[in-house]
Amino acid sequence: MTESGSIGPAVPLGGIFDIGGDMSVHRLGYGAMQLTGPGIWGPPADRDNAVAVLRRAVELGVDFIDTADSYGPHTNEDLIRGALSPYRNVTVATKGGLVRTGPDVWEMVGRPEYLHSCVELSLRRLAVERIDLWQLHRFDPAVPAVASLAVIKRLQDEGKIRHFGLSQVTVEQIEQTREVLPVATVQNLYNVGDRRSEDVVAYCEREGIGFIPWFPLASGDLARPGGVLDAMSKETGHTSAQLALAWLLRRSPVMLPIPGTSSVGHLEENLAAAGIALTDDQFSQITEAA
Repeated sequence: MTESGSIGPAVPLGGIFDIGGDMSVHRLGYGAMQLTGPGIWGPPADRDNAVAVLRRAVELGVDFIDTADSYGPHTNEDLIRGALSPYRNVTVATKGGLVRTGPDVWEMVGRPEYLHSCVELSLRRLAVERIDLWQLHRFDPAVPAVASLAVIKRLQDEGKIRHFGLSQVTVEQIEQTREVLPVATVQNLYNVGDRRSEDVVAYCEREGIGFIPWFPLASGDLARPGGVLDAMSKETGHTSAQLALAWLLRRSPVMLPIPGTSSVGHLEENLAAAGIALTDDQFSQITEAA
């Protein structure tokens, strides 16, 4: 690690996890959502910088990048294709099932015909013949879950989706989904300050399902002056964000954090968290503080 907290390619990025049992990725990945305009709307203000962030991530060993057709919408997938295609040893996961009508507006649409078009258009935008991990962004309460899942299973049977994942779901929803098709990953809100998905993490660990915590750097009061992360940061020299990521990586072997940023410097700092070995006492302090 350098004085700025940056890292070199030798850091193992949290070890390896096999998504779906056969798709190996480093556990510390990158979430590309922030490489869009304000409100996750439109292209990034500085496309060259966004491309540099993506390429630097891969240069440092990131081989798992998460996006969605609703980021932009569509511009995020286009950006990733332009920066990284053809993808050499890089898994790009995307999502579908949310419609965007403006900045910060997210509407669920789970109609089978719409989900079918989501997959087909993501294939085109990412310039791939098969999506390695396609995730249902949300279950649409207006559409029976079995109807949404049936079209996904058909697309998987056709070879257009390798592995399937869910987002923001309960244990019951995961189990119901697994009656129709395998679930390789679950992406729920989870971080040191918000652990409402603790039961889902435990379920995923027991079943060997990858757990992708979104908003992984949020820490609530823990990073405020006098909080446990603030105090530990001053003691260790690591940033609160690095400590939060180190905690996630230690929390479970199925944890796949995807911290996002639009800054190369912040990217390097985030990835340096993979080299932080929390002591038992530090891990307990963070765990018990929330």
